Amino acid sequence: FLTGLANRRHFDDFLGWEWRRALRESNPLSLIMFDVDLFKSYNDHYGHIEGDQCLKQVAHGIKSLMQRPGDLAARYGGEEFVAILAATDLPEAMAIAEACRSRIESLKIPHAMSPFGIVTVSSGVCSTVPCDMNAQSTLVDAADKKLYFAKSNGRNRVEG
Repeated sequence: FLTGLANRRHFDDFLGWEWRRALRESNPLSLIMFDVDLFKSYNDHYGHIEGDQCLKQVAHGIKSLMQRPGDLAARYGGEEFVAILAATDLPEAMAIAEACRSRIESLKIPHAMSPFGIVTVSSGVCSTVPCDMNAQSTLVDAADKKLYFAKSNGRNRVEG
């Protein structure tokens, strides 16, 4: 495990477990999708070894804010990360996403190819109370759309 986080398969399994638990208990379930801004440019400029170190630091920053047993940080793929937040509504999830964004920014990892001069992340946040009529993939899709919105509106931001 390069980043020390759960992999995509574990994320998929964990999301299923938490989805079913939230459905039983009628609790909200939130998801945050993170993307390291302009990571391809980072890798091209600094090289893959530095890129790996960057991903490790970003992963640690995200994981450090996952506090409860129903929370999971995972690597979604490439420079994308995801967090599952059990029994967490949208305002709480937005606050956690902003804390993650701020934590990554405070690492001050140099990024000469970014307009910010440092490594930043964009985040998409979504929350739902599961019901029998929707599928867990709707939560992932919604968070992904919010992430795209954050990236298209300037990066280094949280959208929910």
